[in-house]
Amino acid sequence: MKLEQTKIEGVSIIHSEPFKDERGFFNRIFCQKELELIRPGIVIAQINHSMTKTKGTIRGMHFQNPPHAEMKIIRCVKGSIFDVAVDLRKDSPTFLQWHGEILSAENMKALVVPEGCAHGFQSLEDDIEMIYFHTQFYSKQSEGAIRYDEPMLNIQWPLKPTIISERDAAYPFLTNNYKGIL
Repeated sequence: MKLEQTKIEGVSIIHSEPFKDERGFFNRIFCQKELELIRPGIVIAQINHSMTKTKGTIRGMHFQNPPHAEMKIIRCVKGSIFDVAVDLRKDSPTFLQWHGEILSAENMKALVVPEGCAHGFQSLEDDIEMIYFHTQFYSKQSEGAIRYDEPMLNIQWPLKPTIISERDAAYPFLTNNYKGIL
């Protein structure tokens, strides 16, 4: 495992180092010892698997508020996605900046999204599948979200959006009072 830091503190790319031969490959996707390189004492509380049927679908931009703020590690295990993290930490030098990364079954990259950042993605193919590692249990009362098409962020989605849930499309746009997000 190799870690690559992005311009946003804590948002990192995990580069896998799979063993490949004529049979295929072997790739470790979870190792507590290796995760200690990301953050000493890290504990994975829950692992989720999702599937998105239609190319161009956007899911996000979601986060959990304190005291249930969570770090996520996202890996695409079938197909490819454009994965995005947005810094919502009001005291951060990269506040309201975003980082996008193509994650795919082929490149075997994962994205680390720390507490205080929103996460979302766009499917670049039909029938993509993802694995999410979370450091906190899901808490409905702590849910937070920002719009995927927030003008203040100007996220450059690679495809024209095809499907967005009613819930994700209904989140309000940020206002001049956006400094109170987290």
